[in-house]
Amino acid sequence: MRRTDFGVMKKLKKMMILLLSILVIVAVGIGLFVSQPSFGRFPRGERLKRIKKSAHYKKGQFQNELPTTTMTGNKSTLRALWEFLTVHPDNLEPSGPVPSVKTDLATLALTQDQIVWFGHSAYLLQLGGKRILVDPALVSGAPVAFLNKPYPGTDLYKPEDLPEIDYLIISHDHWDHLDYQTVRAIKERVKHVITPLGIGEYFEYWGYPVSKLTELDWYESADVDGFTFHCLPARHFSGRGLKPNKTLWGSFVVETPAHKKVYIGGDSGYSTHFKWIAEHYPNLDLAILENGQYNEDWNQIHTMPHELTQEMKELGAKTYVTVHHSKFTLSKHAWDEPLAVEKQAAREANVALKVLTIGKPEEIQ
Repeated sequence: MRRTDFGVMKKLKKMMILLLSILVIVAVGIGLFVSQPSFGRFPRGERLKRIKKSAHYKKGQFQNELPTTTMTGNKSTLRALWEFLTVHPDNLEPSGPVPSVKTDLATLALTQDQIVWFGHSAYLLQLGGKRILVDPALVSGAPVAFLNKPYPGTDLYKPEDLPEIDYLIISHDHWDHLDYQTVRAIKERVKHVITPLGIGEYFEYWGYPVSKLTELDWYESADVDGFTFHCLPARHFSGRGLKPNKTLWGSFVVETPAHKKVYIGGDSGYSTHFKWIAEHYPNLDLAILENGQYNEDWNQIHTMPHELTQEMKELGAKTYVTVHHSKFTLSKHAWDEPLAVEKQAAREANVALKVLTIGKPEEIQ
């Protein structure tokens, strides 16, 4: 071998060693990052055995009832991510503070059925003398602080503002619905947790006693102190780390002892389950629907504007409100577009709509 060839080979070897070293460092860094307690842990033991018996768990993952593609556009996932990080249309964020009201939640009369929205998908329901907290992301909506920063005026409520909670409902394990810091902070004030299958693993890992946890598969129900929680499908996905769909996502119908019924839609693209729910749970008093963070690049897992009208028509609820907007930027529509979308959908469906203001209690009739 000539000296020049030997020199080239030596340089290539050094480059390969350097590249491998970088890859090892990156892999170790990722491993350390996702090993933080906030990422939780995958279901194991008896919980995993139960999951594997679910009709909705196939090939090591939970599946939607209809074939569903997470990324539906023609772009690659990397390109879609790049555009999300670099493309900034006008009016993506509000120019000033979002209107909000600070309410002393502990003083709200439990004799009144009300909803208090905290922005995005977090809200407090008062039903039948009980407090029900849903998807409370009050500290962070992402694994790192600089992502999903709340708009000015939308971070008015912190975990310490929450009163005693009778039931905590989590629709799925995404960071903007299951906030580690919030659920840890309120652990001693939560009497019971209701989730779809697998999410109890997070709560057990984070110090909640198993006796407080109820996990349900789709079409399962649980009675807790006179309240009935019906876990129902949603068209979405789950995951906080590198492996998706190890826990179930869902929607809920909450039924009080006086038979008032509230539908908690969670995150969901349009699917046949809305008609099924209307047939099996008619005369819903309130339906809380996802509206916002929609995009043609993921149009099967989030409700598109024209589909919101269809969902309202099919559910047949007495009154509607929408959430999943007005706090974080997770898509590329104008920040306030969902506010116009909900009003147009309600007009087209000819239904009653309550437009929520962050922190302002609204009566549930």
